[in-house]
Amino acid sequence: MGRILARPLTTGVLLFAASLLATSLFAASALAQTASEGLSPTLSAVKTAHTVRLGYRESSPPFSFLDQSGRPIGYSLELCEAIVEEIGVEVDDPNLKIDYVKVTSDDRIDAVVQNKIDLECGSTTANAERGRRVAFSPLMFVAGTKLMVPKASGVQALTDLKGKTIVVTKGTTNEQAIQAADKKFGLGLNIAVGADHEQSYQMLADGKADAFATDDILLFGLIARHKAQDKFRVTGDYLSYDPYGIMFRKGEPQLSAVVERAFRKLGSNRDLVPLYNKWFTARLPTGERLNVPISLQLEEAFKAMDDTAGANN
Repeated sequence: MGRILARPLTTGVLLFAASLLATSLFAASALAQTASEGLSPTLSAVKTAHTVRLGYRESSPPFSFLDQSGRPIGYSLELCEAIVEEIGVEVDDPNLKIDYVKVTSDDRIDAVVQNKIDLECGSTTANAERGRRVAFSPLMFVAGTKLMVPKASGVQALTDLKGKTIVVTKGTTNEQAIQAADKKFGLGLNIAVGADHEQSYQMLADGKADAFATDDILLFGLIARHKAQDKFRVTGDYLSYDPYGIMFRKGEPQLSAVVERAFRKLGSNRDLVPLYNKWFTARLPTGERLNVPISLQLEEAFKAMDDTAGANN
């Protein structure tokens, strides 16, 4: 049997093959572009990467914290995971992956603005100042600044701390609230700053501060997590009003609509109150229990979402 000799490719054939390859690549690129047409920048990027990046906090129980194996868990993360499902519907990709990205109280807003994360799933107050840079989901919780002090302390209110040291966490609305109150009442406070809530707690535990000021629910969460009910108590009047929301990039109406739709679906399925109870009244996966019943205001807000969902059906 004779050998079949392969003919060398001519320059014309090579050029023709290259032309076909270029045409094929262009068509694939055009198809991908067409598939992403009409999507907002974040949703388009998600569709391309098949991934949503969730920003989480390490020490904001029960909103966003780590379990015994170092896995991010919490109320806010479950809400974000529901949003991811809705994003999957919007971009026609039901198998989106989640990339968990650690953020802090100080860098969380920049992480959203600088496109390092798509959703921030922590314990972030939605206020007008922040609203100029980022967008927020519907209300998911309402908190306020209070004080954590040693049980043996005689402190009942902020004014009892005149001339003493109080620790706050960097980049929080609580830091602003304490600075404003210090100026208003002329308390001469020594305001120390912790990098995160855990560090602020440790400063109080180590006797480096007389009080720790942050949102009341976070104080209860830290006390429960450290099993420190016999060491610390929460006291004082509310020094701020802090409505929480999931944070995402501003100026993307389509993304905003997806986030709101996810909340409405949770509301229409009456999943919001059971989800709240899972993280605020039941025993947490890490073993502790907060026993913080849902407030009337938050329950009414959740009911309003249910009513809105019903009206839109």
